[in-house]
Amino acid sequence: MSLFRSSAAALSLLAVLPPASAQAASVIARASGPFEITIIPAGAPEKEGRTATARMALEKRYAGALAASGKGAMLTAVSDTKGSAAYVAIERVSGTLAGRKGGFVLQHAGTMRAGTSQATITIVPDSGTEELTGISGAMALTVVDGKHFYALDYALPD
Repeated sequence: MSLFRSSAAALSLLAVLPPASAQAASVIARASGPFEITIIPAGAPEKEGRTATARMALEKRYAGALAASGKGAMLTAVSDTKGSAAYVAIERVSGTLAGRKGGFVLQHAGTMRAGTSQATITIVPDSGTEELTGISGAMALTVVDGKHFYALDYALPD
């Protein structure tokens, strides 16, 4: 399996990710907009049996209501069956959200089977800093015509 295929599968997993439904009850705001992502392999994939595992570094630039950068680490598992893979990641986001300065950490977990992705991306509890202290919520990512978009449903304490 080539490194390119592993990276492409990781990008596919990030393509269509619904928000966690558990967060919907506490949502008070939505931030959305485009983002750019760079996935950097951190070494060669390791293949054993039918699956290759790999480590990647993530770098993101969010625009719109979330004007921020994201940096993280991702682990992937890609099967030799086309369209089957999984990933987990931790991403630290820093910048401004609706004019509030600070940061928070996102936890990603996703799977893909037969090309259909399912994922949960949630804000790690108590990870908010500065004016984003106490933030909670979930994020969804989509790809439209090759461009990446986010939708962050979030709540902040009064």
